[in-house]
Amino acid sequence: MKHPVRILLWNVRSAENVGSIIRTADAAGAEEVCCAGITPGITDRFGRMNTKVAKASLGAERSVRVTSSADPARTVRALARKGWRIIAVEQAENSVPYSSYALTAPTVLMMGNEVDGLPPEALTLADDVVEIPMSGEKESLNVSVALGVALFALRDGPGARRRNARSARPRPSA
Repeated sequence: MKHPVRILLWNVRSAENVGSIIRTADAAGAEEVCCAGITPGITDRFGRMNTKVAKASLGAERSVRVTSSADPARTVRALARKGWRIIAVEQAENSVPYSSYALTAPTVLMMGNEVDGLPPEALTLADDVVEIPMSGEKESLNVSVALGVALFALRDGPGARRRNARSARPRPSA
């Protein structure tokens, strides 16, 4: 990635989703996943491995730094003070389609919980809000799927799909 990316999971409830997100973060080249608030981490409060996270991450927790934070808002404010751009992935009045957004600085992608998404406090802390436009009857994606869609698209930048489609066409032989 041109700019480093970190992921902050704000009160994500499912250990399986956390593991899947860690695996996706590794695949896309993100440098860190922060499990914030009630989000389960790779270890429980007794320091034992969280087997549900480990099973879903398939060992990616060894190649991506995974941190924990009891206070997601404090963590976001600290990262913003250090120059990280804070991007909320959420459906909101001020959101822009993820496909039109470009990463221009070290970036933190905030993802909210499976039922309620990101709380209003998180949206006020964000520099920008991007969303994945939905075309079907359902209003949202699973949080780990949404992270994958947004992370790969943001990593590659606007127009990447069009560039890749052009370069993937068979070339006529001479």
